[in-house]
Amino acid sequence: MLRIGQIGVGNWGKNLLRNFQSLTNAEVVSVSDLNPKVLQRVAKNFPQMKISDNAETLLNDSRIEAVVIATEPITHFDLAKKALESGRHVFVEKPMTLKSTESEILVELADKKGLILMVGHLLEYHPAYLKVKEFIDSGELGEVYYLYSTRVNLGVVRKDENALWSLAPHDISIALMLMQQQPTCVVCTGQSYLQKGVEDVVFTTIHFPDQKMAQLHVSWLDPHKIRKLTVVGSKKMAVIDDMESSEKIRLYDKGVDISTSYASYSEALTLRLGDIHIPFVKMEEPLRLECSHFVNCVMNSKQPRSDGRDGLQVVKILEAADRSLKNNGEPVDIR
Repeated sequence: MLRIGQIGVGNWGKNLLRNFQSLTNAEVVSVSDLNPKVLQRVAKNFPQMKISDNAETLLNDSRIEAVVIATEPITHFDLAKKALESGRHVFVEKPMTLKSTESEILVELADKKGLILMVGHLLEYHPAYLKVKEFIDSGELGEVYYLYSTRVNLGVVRKDENALWSLAPHDISIALMLMQQQPTCVVCTGQSYLQKGVEDVVFTTIHFPDQKMAQLHVSWLDPHKIRKLTVVGSKKMAVIDDMESSEKIRLYDKGVDISTSYASYSEALTLRLGDIHIPFVKMEEPLRLECSHFVNCVMNSKQPRSDGRDGLQVVKILEAADRSLKNNGEPVDIR
C-alpha cells in the first residue's frame, strides 16, 4: 500500500484525489490546500484524512512515501524539489515547471536519489491515443507525415498563464509520443484579446527531422468545444475525436500512391479513396489509468511513461514556442 500526500485538491486536484483514493494499492493519508472551503469539503468526504493549509506540515508527515502536486504551475518547482529532497516520489501536474532549467534540476535530483518523478501528461494514458500509437508502431499508418490538433472551447479563461502554457502541454506531449523524434524548431503565433499580454488563441507548428511537423491550435475563446487530433500517414490516416462518446477513432484508408511511369520516366500520383474503419477502443478513465501507472511505477521501481525527461522536453518546447510567440512567429530552435 503506497501512502500518498497530496498538495492541492482544488478544481483539478479533487479529481486526482478521487482516483488515487479509489485504487486498492494506494491511500491518500494527508492533503494540503490554501483554500479553507476546499479543505472543509475534503474533511467532509474523507474524515479519516489529515488536512492542513501548510505544505510543510504535509511534508513533515513521516507516513508519506509519495507526494502528488496539483497546485498553480508557478509553485511546482519549489514543492517538487522539497518533496524529492525529503526522499518522496513525486507526481506533478503539467506543466512540470515554468523553466527548463528548473525541470533539469528536478530530473537530476530524482536520478540522484533514485526516486520516481512523473508528470501529469494525461493524454499519454488515454486509450484512444494509445490505440493510434499502436497503429503507428505496427506500420498500419505507414510513415507519419504530419499531425495536427485542435483544443478549443469558450473558457476557462486564465489570468496567470496564456493559452499556450495552459492547454498546449497535452498536445505537445502527444506529438512527441506519436512522432517518436526530438523536434528541431518551433514557430508560434497568437493574439491577446481579453487581457493584455495573455494570449487567448495560439497556433504552434513544431518541426521534426525529415520534414515532419505537428500543428497545434489552442484557445479558450472559441464558440466550439473541440478536442481532435488528425494523424496523416503514407498508408492511412487516423482521427481522434475525444468529444465523441463511443466512436473515438476513425481510421481512413485514404492516401496518395506514388508510382513510376516507365513511359515518361516520371512519378505518377494516384488518389486512393478506401473505407473508413471505426476500431473498438476499450475506454477507461484516463486519469485513473494515469494514477494507477504512477503507483505501480513507484511500487515496482519502474520509470513512468511520462517521466521527468518527458516533462522536461515539453517545457523546452513551451519555452521555445513562447519566445517565438513574443517575437511575432520567429522560428526558434529547440535545444
